[in-house]
Amino acid sequence: MPYEKSLDVESFKVIKEFGDSRITVGVYAYNNGEPKIQVVRENKLQSGEWRFAKLGRLSKKEAQEIIPVLMKAVESIAK
Repeated sequence: MPYEKSLDVESFKVIKEFGDSRITVGVYAYNNGEPKIQVVRENKLQSGEWRFAKLGRLSKKEAQEIIPVLMKAVESIAK
């Protein structure tokens, strides 16, 4: 069964920008399934558009800003 965007329900989303990079933390439930946390990094191209990149490692500053957001995402699932 191919992925259908209409079945992917977003219940939480926070975007943190770090210059030419941004990290998005979201909670999604696909096809009424278990809600799951998704963490995505995007890098800004010279054209100004955002492009997906492997999350990989976090800088100290990124971790300090993302960890509280992750905790809020977890709390949003527990409700």
